[in-house]
Amino acid sequence: MRNGTAKLLTLFCPSSGEVRAKGVINCPNTVLHPWLRAELREVLAGLPPAAVLEPEVNRQQWTSWQEGLQARITLSAELPPLRMLLVLDNLSGHKTPSFVLWLFANGIMPLYTPLSGSWLNMCESVQRIIKRRALECQHPQNTAEIIELLEATVIGWNREPTAFEWGGKRAARRERSRQRRRHTLGGSGAVATRMIGKRRALSEQWLSNCQMTH
Repeated sequence: MRNGTAKLLTLFCPSSGEVRAKGVINCPNTVLHPWLRAELREVLAGLPPAAVLEPEVNRQQWTSWQEGLQARITLSAELPPLRMLLVLDNLSGHKTPSFVLWLFANGIMPLYTPLSGSWLNMCESVQRIIKRRALECQHPQNTAEIIELLEATVIGWNREPTAFEWGGKRAARRERSRQRRRHTLGGSGAVATRMIGKRRALSEQWLSNCQMTH
């Protein structure tokens, strides 16, 4: 019998693997946005000071992240130095004017995943890992117990966080390019960064070396 739903508000930094999370039973904007703002303020406080750029150069930094997008968000007339990129699901709650303007004012550029493209958000991946670790072989009886397990697992994860790297189509193309610069070793999956000479050529080289040493 379902006795409510547990949700995990999650902010994930792929480069460090750090997870910031909070368990809740519902997450309307009145719950999500205050938590997210507080966490983002704390992250920004730990960043190095932003470089001061010319206004034109600074705006170009912001607009460069909208290149190629079919739907572009309207930037503020005056923008502070860009300090953070924030990837969000394409939900209407993430696009409320008050929230977006707060992001701009704090140097945060929101980037929204395409519709039906939540798999592009690495937060989805780390949430699946946290959920599996927290609930496997457990039998929680209510949402409070589920939240306690999830938050404890996040604490454990952050003791030894795992950084994520993007592994999409571009990464696959780069990997294939690297493979083409390597040399396979007969019949196995091993490769070498230089070509291994044929046996006959190696034998002749060995004989030549022996003649030189005698």
